[in-house]
Amino acid sequence: MTALVLAAGMLAIVLWLPPVATVVVLTAGVLAGAWEWSAFLRASAKFVRVAYVVAIAALLALAWRCTAEPAGRDLLLCLALAWWLVALGWILFAPRRAAPWSAALAGIFALVPAWLALMRLRLDLPNGAQWLLFVLILVWVADMGAFFFGRRYGRLRLAPAVSPGKTWEGVLGGVLLATMVAVCGSVWFQLPLVFFLPLCLAGVAFSIVGDLTESLLKRFAGIKDSGSVFPGHGGVMDRIDSVTGAAPVLLFGLTAIGVAA
Repeated sequence: MTALVLAAGMLAIVLWLPPVATVVVLTAGVLAGAWEWSAFLRASAKFVRVAYVVAIAALLALAWRCTAEPAGRDLLLCLALAWWLVALGWILFAPRRAAPWSAALAGIFALVPAWLALMRLRLDLPNGAQWLLFVLILVWVADMGAFFFGRRYGRLRLAPAVSPGKTWEGVLGGVLLATMVAVCGSVWFQLPLVFFLPLCLAGVAFSIVGDLTESLLKRFAGIKDSGSVFPGHGGVMDRIDSVTGAAPVLLFGLTAIGVAA
């Protein structure tokens, strides 16, 4: 029920309200995510957590200003891709090595480019509302496929040191459902499947890295859920961790194939 309410609310906001409503809702969501992320810093003083959120807010404004031109946008997206490759190495080779400073940097690299990518998708692209919804649906469907296939068929653990519940069978289920969404998106947006499908699957792959990165830091902080905002779903970060990895990758790819100027 929570998932249905969230999906219906997001659909209404993106399609039926002015773009500024999407900007406000997504910005509020990212800042709420920053508040939850600040718990990964293991800071006992509340002012440290508030300062972290303020810093993220300032970086959002700076990122928007610096990406007014395509060159700045592309540079930030390249930095985001480089970060997620570093995060993948972190998960694979040093999943138990974390510190408050690395958690703080990880939050900046996760939240700021993701927010920027979602904003640019909505405001800069032709049919921006449709593109934003497509990216969210792609990630959510992949998450649902991974959850249900993992519950039903999961045997081989994906990253036991980070998130013991995730399995390779779940990944396969998520990829299969995401492939169906990508095929539909290719038809809807009239883009060649030979380019669009690999891009969508790359976005799904990085969405898994985003999810596992948050899991790594929750384990470091001794937290099961990032928050308790959504009944049965945890906090804001538990809903957007996959999007943080996917959104910059997908916008970068759409730029490369000429959808985003």
